[in-house]
Amino acid sequence: MERTFAMLKPGVLQRRIVGEIISRLEKKGFQIVGLKMIQLTKGLAQEHYKEHLDKDFYPGMEKYITSGPVVLLVLKGINSVQILRSIVGPTFSPEAPSGTIRGDYGFSMRNIIHASDSVESAEREISIYFKDEEIIEYNDNNREWID
Repeated sequence: MERTFAMLKPGVLQRRIVGEIISRLEKKGFQIVGLKMIQLTKGLAQEHYKEHLDKDFYPGMEKYITSGPVVLLVLKGINSVQILRSIVGPTFSPEAPSGTIRGDYGFSMRNIIHASDSVESAEREISIYFKDEEIIEYNDNNREWID
C-alpha cells in the first residue's frame, strides 16, 4: 500500500464536477485518507511547483492555480501513484484519451487535476498541505474486494 497526492484545480470547482472526479477515484478503489479545500497562495504555488519556476509557462500556471479554491486529496492504494497517473491521463488534456479524467473533462492546457509523479513527489506534496494528524488511517473493508 502506498499513498499518493491529487489536487483538483480551480476549474473543477468552477464547473461543479468535484463529486464526479472524487467518485471516479473511489470507484477505482482508492481509499481517501486526507481531504480538504484551500485557496492556494502564491507562496504555496511556488513551493508546490518549484521545479517549474523558471519555465515560460509558470506565470500562467500560477495565475490559474491561485485563481480559486482547490481540493486536496491523499489517496491510498496498491501502486497508487502509477494507477492515479494512468486514470488521470497525459498532461496535455486535448491529447488525453477518452476514459481518463483529463480526456473526459479537460479541454485546454489548463489542467483540472494534478497527480504526483512518484512516491517521493507524493510524500513531498502531501507534507506541503497536510499535517500528520490530518491524514486519517482507518480500516477499509473494501480491501478484500480489490486486493
